[in-house]
Amino acid sequence: MVPRPAAPAQPRPPVNARVVDAAQHRAVEGVHNREDDPIAMDARDALMVGTKTDGTKVARPLSPHLQVYRPQLTSALSIFHRVSGCALAVGALVLVWWLVAAAGRPEYFATVQGVLGSWPGRLFLFGWTAALFYHLSNGIRHLWWDSGRGLDLPSVYRSGYIVLGATAGLTLGSWVAWYVVRA
Repeated sequence: MVPRPAAPAQPRPPVNARVVDAAQHRAVEGVHNREDDPIAMDARDALMVGTKTDGTKVARPLSPHLQVYRPQLTSALSIFHRVSGCALAVGALVLVWWLVAAAGRPEYFATVQGVLGSWPGRLFLFGWTAALFYHLSNGIRHLWWDSGRGLDLPSVYRSGYIVLGATAGLTLGSWVAWYVVRA
C-alpha cells in the first residue's frame, strides 16, 4: 500500500505583521491593564503590531485614511482619477447605446439624439468629455513618473496643476470647436 501524502499545513500569517485592534492585542499579549501595555493602544487605534530584529514590539500605523489626513491636491487628484475612470465606463455604455441606435431604426436614433441633445444630456456629455481629458492628462503624468522624472514634491504639485489646466483647456477647447464647426 502506498502512503498518502500529508495534507499541506495551513499558512499562518507572519507574527511580525498582523493587524489587530486593541482588544485582540491585549488578548494575544495577555495585557489586562493599559499601563502594562507596551504599545498602549485603545479602541481608536488601528495599528500593525510588529517586532524589531531584537524582538521588541513596535506599533506601526495602517495606511492613511480620510478621517486622519487633511485633503491635499495629490490625494484629490488620485481620487478623481479613479472617479473619472468609472465615468468613462458609464460614458462608454452611453456611446454603445448611441451606436446601436445609429445602426437601428431612424425613430430610435432620433430618440437617443433627443436625450443626448437635451440640457441634461449635454451636461452629461460635457462631464464625460472632462473625465476623458482628465484621465488622459493624468495618465500621461503617470507615464512621466514611470520614467523616474518629476517625483519630487514641487514637481508633483506642478504637474497636478498642469493636469487640471490641460483638462480645462482641452474640454473647453473641444466644446468650443464643436459649436464653431456646427454653426
